[in-house]
Amino acid sequence: MMELAHSLTLNEQAVSQIPEAKRPVFVFEWLRFLDKVLVAAHKSDIKDCQKKLVSQLLRQVTECPGPSTRKLIAKNLAALFSVGDTVDLFETVNSCNDILKSKDDSPSYLLTKLAAIACIGAMHEKLGRMMGRSFEETVMLLIRSLKSAESQGRMETMMTLRKILAGLGSAACNCHKDIFKVAKNGMTDRSMVVRCAAAKCLLELSKEAQFMYTSELDTMATLCFRSLDGSNYDVRCSVSLLLAELMAKTQDVKLLRGSNLKGAQRTVDDVFTILSSGFLRGGFGFLKGTEMIKGSSVSREVRVGVTHAYVAFVAAMGGRWLERHISRFLNHLLLELVANPRASATHVDAVYSRKCVNFILRKVLGEFLGEKAQISAAKELCQIILQQMNLIGDITGEGSTSSKDNGDASTSQHVLVCALQELSSILQILGTSASPLVAEPATGIVQPVIAVLIHPSHAARLSAAWCLSSIAVALPSQLCGLIDRCMERMENLKASVEAVSGYSCALAALVGGVSQCPLGIPHSKGKKIFALAEDLLRIASQNSRLSQQRTQAGWLLLGALMTLGPAIVKNHLPRMLLMWKNAFPRSSKELESEKARGDAFTWQVTLEARAGALASMYSFLLHCPELVTDDVVRRLRAPTDSALIMLANLTNTIKSYGHQLKAHAAMVRHRLYQALSMMPPESYEGSYSSLLRELVAEFTLTDNVSNTTTSLLRSMCHHDDSVILGSWLQETDQKAVEDQLQPNSASGSGALEHDSSYIYLRCSEGETIPGPLPLGVTVIDKSVQLFGIVFPKVSHNKHRVQMLEHFMECIRQAKSARQEAVQMNIFTAFLAAMKGLVETKGSLGQEDVRKAALQLIMSALASSNPILRCAAGEALGRMAQVVGDSRFVADKAQYSFDKLKSSRDVVTRTGHSLALGCLHKYVGGLGSGQHLNTSVSILLALARDNTSPAVQVWALHALALIADSGGPMFRGYVEPTLSLCLWLLLSVPPSNIDVHQCLGKCLSALITTVGPELQANTSSVVTARSSFLVACAVMQDHSDSLVQAEAIACLQQLHMFAPRHINLTTLVPKLCATLSSSHLLLRRAAVACLRQLSQREAGEVCEYAMTLVDSKDWKIDITETGLEGMLFAMLDMEDDRQLISDIHDTLVSMLQRLAGENLTRWLALCKQVLSASNESILGLDEEAGEGEGADDNEDDANADATFKAGADPDSHPLVAARWPTRVFATQCVQKIIAVCEEISPDHFDLAKARKMKQHNYRSDFLVLHLSELVRMTFIAATSDSDQLRMTGLQALQNVIVKFAKVPEPEFPGHVILEQFQAQVGAALRPAFSNDTGPNVTATACEVCSTWIGSGVVCDLSDLRRVHQLLVSCLQKLKSGKGSSSQLYSETAATMEKLAVLKAWAEVYIVAMNIEEAFEAKHPTEDEDEEFDNFQGGGESLLSLVTPELVSLSKHWLAALKDYALLSLPTEFASQLPPDGGAFYNADTIDSARPIYRNAWYPIVHAASLWLNHGGFENVAAEREKVDVEGSMNLGLGAVNASATKSPEDINTDRFHLIFGCCVEALCSPRSTQPLECVTACLHALYQLLDRPWPRSLIGKEQSLAIELLNVLHRLLLTREMSSTQQQVMDVVGQVLKAAQERFEFEKREKTKANQEPDDVSKLPLIGEGGESGEIPAGKSLVFASLEVCLCLLVRHIPQLNPSLPSTPGQRREVTMVTTRVYDITSSLLYRACNDVT
Repeated sequence: MMELAHSLTLNEQAVSQIPEAKRPVFVFEWLRFLDKVLVAAHKSDIKDCQKKLVSQLLRQVTECPGPSTRKLIAKNLAALFSVGDTVDLFETVNSCNDILKSKDDSPSYLLTKLAAIACIGAMHEKLGRMMGRSFEETVMLLIRSLKSAESQGRMETMMTLRKILAGLGSAACNCHKDIFKVAKNGMTDRSMVVRCAAAKCLLELSKEAQFMYTSELDTMATLCFRSLDGSNYDVRCSVSLLLAELMAKTQDVKLLRGSNLKGAQRTVDDVFTILSSGFLRGGFGFLKGTEMIKGSSVSREVRVGVTHAYVAFVAAMGGRWLERHISRFLNHLLLELVANPRASATHVDAVYSRKCVNFILRKVLGEFLGEKAQISAAKELCQIILQQMNLIGDITGEGSTSSKDNGDASTSQHVLVCALQELSSILQILGTSASPLVAEPATGIVQPVIAVLIHPSHAARLSAAWCLSSIAVALPSQLCGLIDRCMERMENLKASVEAVSGYSCALAALVGGVSQCPLGIPHSKGKKIFALAEDLLRIASQNSRLSQQRTQAGWLLLGALMTLGPAIVKNHLPRMLLMWKNAFPRSSKELESEKARGDAFTWQVTLEARAGALASMYSFLLHCPELVTDDVVRRLRAPTDSALIMLANLTNTIKSYGHQLKAHAAMVRHRLYQALSMMPPESYEGSYSSLLRELVAEFTLTDNVSNTTTSLLRSMCHHDDSVILGSWLQETDQKAVEDQLQPNSASGSGALEHDSSYIYLRCSEGETIPGPLPLGVTVIDKSVQLFGIVFPKVSHNKHRVQMLEHFMECIRQAKSARQEAVQMNIFTAFLAAMKGLVETKGSLGQEDVRKAALQLIMSALASSNPILRCAAGEALGRMAQVVGDSRFVADKAQYSFDKLKSSRDVVTRTGHSLALGCLHKYVGGLGSGQHLNTSVSILLALARDNTSPAVQVWALHALALIADSGGPMFRGYVEPTLSLCLWLLLSVPPSNIDVHQCLGKCLSALITTVGPELQANTSSVVTARSSFLVACAVMQDHSDSLVQAEAIACLQQLHMFAPRHINLTTLVPKLCATLSSSHLLLRRAAVACLRQLSQREAGEVCEYAMTLVDSKDWKIDITETGLEGMLFAMLDMEDDRQLISDIHDTLVSMLQRLAGENLTRWLALCKQVLSASNESILGLDEEAGEGEGADDNEDDANADATFKAGADPDSHPLVAARWPTRVFATQCVQKIIAVCEEISPDHFDLAKARKMKQHNYRSDFLVLHLSELVRMTFIAATSDSDQLRMTGLQALQNVIVKFAKVPEPEFPGHVILEQFQAQVGAALRPAFSNDTGPNVTATACEVCSTWIGSGVVCDLSDLRRVHQLLVSCLQKLKSGKGSSSQLYSETAATMEKLAVLKAWAEVYIVAMNIEEAFEAKHPTEDEDEEFDNFQGGGESLLSLVTPELVSLSKHWLAALKDYALLSLPTEFASQLPPDGGAFYNADTIDSARPIYRNAWYPIVHAASLWLNHGGFENVAAEREKVDVEGSMNLGLGAVNASATKSPEDINTDRFHLIFGCCVEALCSPRSTQPLECVTACLHALYQLLDRPWPRSLIGKEQSLAIELLNVLHRLLLTREMSSTQQQVMDVVGQVLKAAQERFEFEKREKTKANQEPDDVSKLPLIGEGGESGEIPAGKSLVFASLEVCLCLLVRHIPQLNPSLPSTPGQRREVTMVTTRVYDITSSLLYRACNDVT
């Protein structure tokens, strides 16, 4: 029937035949169709039916339409008069006005009134001044109706007034004052949706009413602050936008130019004064200055709202304005807001205020400023830091710690914390691009930050330490220097309390940051820090004034040291175990005796020491799990058991010495719980009873007077429960400040000073600065988590019952707010325990345990707190899952059924609705199938209860849970549930957002239930599919972002199951519009949907997106770069990791499908991103140097001038692409090359490309864009970001490899890459500077060897420029291990040195191949003078390498020895040299292995080449002073070349080294061994055996030859390539040649020994077989060689083996490529047979 709705006029006959319940859906579908038709209709199309249409639409107005229907009626009426005649316009308006005049107040007539109001608004907005003067009467009617209207009417009226203002503009000026008056009242309405609508109305009014931002500005500001008080998230967003726009308008000179008011324009300071008044005082009477009541604090909602307003104000003013006013802006936020005492009346207020200011700074500086402007902002922040430190004392004095007074310190600490944290964030964003900030010591940021380390405030010191860590992570070259500097200062200022504390925190932060620096630090630094920490702990008791700080510092450093991982820690572990043991009493006797000793201060120091010891223990368990053996765990038990006993007796100590010990005792408990949670629970089984006593007392608040609640309850509940809990706020852009407003949650109060150990721990995902929660909360959190681990291990039934009964008793004894807090903690612990039981597959226990647990749960199901009801429902579901008894599930389900049938109160209905949902969710469809019908029936009935939105929300949520878990069993309930969802979507007011969101979840579950069946065309499926699409359309038109996100998710699911039925022409534009939404959830949903669409229909998606360029129908900020450009721009604005990942995936999918056909477009897009200036993203000047015809003698530095970009003078410039986006763009360039390679080889053939381009100008080929590729890789390789440089160098290498052999048609004998020599050289040179990191240099070395070996450059004078770069690297090989100047770890040095050796090896291999090819082609030197000229005056590439061979050869052999040692199995680890090898350190063995594995095989090939070409013969002459550390047994270096071994012994060692490395690699079981490795080994073996002397070695040791042949045999079995097989047979030939030579040698020796040479018959038999003629299979070289040959023949001619099936095709294919292999095989067989004889 639904297709009958697709007509221009309503099919009234069809409507009459449809059941009453389905008519709203039919009418809505008709209205949807009409909306689509009218958009594209012309006047003539609707002329005949317009009157009827108007009549039908007006009739629908009186039919009590729902919210979505009335919205479409209004939209269609407006569109109808816009397209058609306006004859009936005023009559229609009068009809609507008549409805408004009606006195009928019945609920049914309310919907008609709302529809009339909506129609008036839509017509005025669409038709504007065509409405004439009728608007005046309408406005007065609307204003009068507000007095008696309920919330829906007030909201709809406000929205209509906004639309009237939008449509009429300045023509409505007569009504401005009246609208202004009622909108002001709406701003403080008790209904939040009315406040939102009023704010939007005033925002629209401000576009025309100047008085709002001139004479009424102060009033408006006060009104906004009042509106923010008690507001929700949507109100805060709307009101803050209004406030920001008003403030921005005061700065617009153009708007105020025509104003008659003198002094109408406000200065920036005036704006900041108004905003700060709201932030600090709530804005109530802000003009009265100090007349506020002393001690009163601003409401948190107002402060958060004003925080939003600051961000929106800067967004309205633009990036240019911010750059000009950055100093004033930063000074205002830091010196006027944070420094104000009102912002920090309490510690919690101070933390919240700091978070708000940091949020403003992060959003503003992070989004609106480019990298250069961010650097300027960082310098401004440093100036503020210096000013604050000048208030405290002389920052340059080494030992000065004086301060003016405590007031200055407390005022400045919050300023410093905010400034330093924002500075840290800027550094983390910039990465190595931040190098200008440390380039000049005098003006850099390091000195001001270090100065704060001696600030009196601990919070400021911690922030400075974290900032130093951020500097080190961003700029790894600074890490070692900062560590040395801090250690030196700490030594010099060891008598200062602040210095000990501050510099130890800095060292801990720097050490903790090492894990984020891939280049690391030298191992010696770790040893020095360990010694320093040990020294601090040893001397802590020598000075009572410093004892506490030294103790803290020592253990903090040890905890940080654990983050360096097992390689460092394992050497210190025995000492650490001893220190942990000594930190606690060793026996119960010592424990008793210490109770009677000391005073309060002594106990403070003692508890501090023990907390520190436990913290370092936790860090060890967290970061070094490989070292946590059973023995280590056993030894850790002593301190943990002692700590547990101490805590049990600590209550009396606290009573004796005062409450100042409470915090220290809580910290010890916190640390103990942390440590125990990381240890195997079985290890402390004997302490369960005492531990559980402590844990239960902790979270039941037994000894805690405050009502502290855990922060974990929301996370313990299911993710889908966010609808009930409101935890979706965690997924907004404003999460950092909105957290402050969450009830029963401390998530917004995190600060670094709460826990110093976070200074070295990694931040959790999504955080840039660690924010540990207050100690009171974290200790409860850890106790809850540990309870969840321990409870499943308690097997005694009695103990579990006792605990559960104790929980009930604690709840009964507590009252009001405390009872709620205790209950929340208990339920969080119980949920953790149930999760633990599920994970360990344990049992809850016997019947008495179940009863106790049920009593606990059922009491909370009727709690007035929704969070507790949710937790109780979760607990019931988890308990059912653990019990696993169908009778238990049946009983509980029936109990809930009875409660729901008999109870009418909201609390009971909501709690038991969720209980049903959770039972089904956790037991599953099969376990609860018999209750499915009853559950669904009851929940459907509850969901229809319009009188209680809360009941509807919980019932729908439970229904969604059941549908999700029911699977196919729920299929029979899809139709009734879907009908209910549609009915609710069309009838529930839009203000009930939670109901609509739950409907979206429910629809999603229903779509999943139907699944692929949605593609079918049966009547039921067609109806369901149509209903799903209608439901999605309703949700898409909803005003709330959460509901829209659910709609997009449902459409995404529908596209997955039924892609043909999703209309992309309307979906894609909506998704594109959503990408610029201010709501994170909506952007996430849109990008996730686009990601899926682009995997199937990338072309259609991009095509539909391109239609939106300059579209008037869609207000979308999309340019000629299309959707792809929009997604690239988003990458710079987003910081949500999942969203960025989805954008990457979407772009890659589009690239892989479209780049081959749209090369120019995609390359232009990547070039635009890469070559954007620091001011704006603009295209490159196309006439900039392409690099063609560059003068070879011109300096490469001129290449830098070929890449320029323009600037954008706009006040809102597009921020230039940041380095992560540019890295991704460079990766996209490489993907484009790969895509073209897969499509056609013509992309790499210039002649063919030009020819085909002439025939078809639309065709495009990658080779035609080579100059752009080189240009982009050059830009990336010469950037100031190390990550981008490495990606650019890799891309450049890729370009060289792909285009090295492409000839230039116009210049025969040349290749097209020759013209880019200058660019390649210029791109490589910066990577070899002294300040470049080893990782960049190593990458550049690979590119150098690729470039030299590619054969592109023929002239040696040109080649020398790149060759010289490699020569400069040879100096790095001479620096020994552990040099004092070392900035990075030994592993980084290993990587760099091996990269240099590998590059030289590859160059040498290429040079030798060229030389051998030339000698093979030209036996005499004078035959070809042309070749001499081509080589460059008689020189060759080999002539460039030869001077370095003396040094290189020794380094190559030393590296091979290292590799051989590192390749030994673990059981031979004791044989490794204790000091390491030539290029690795003994402490870095594990990290060095993969580096050697990647670099060794070109080196072994080069070494064997060198030995073959004179290396063996020149050993005796090797007396040069070239020493290589750790290579003594190879006889290398001046020290021992002649003293220890003869030349023959040295050569023998070298032979066995290379031979062993190659054979080990060839017989390796790793199938992932790269082909290059196998090829290199075969070449190396061939070259090694190409000389008589090494062949004589293998001839003498026949077992070696047999072993090699066996390895080669297996290689033939596993490798398919004929080229590899040919190389195998070449090596076999060398082995047989060695055997022949040995045979001849033995024959000559026997002949000489025989006195009668003429009598040949009497010569003894030689060769294999001897007198018997038997050839043993495993010991015969001939047999092994025959086996290899036969294997090859069988592989190529399967018919030789009758047991193997053979196909003619196989035979034919092989014979075409293996003639050479046959020749080799036959000659080898001949040799082998001769050997036998």
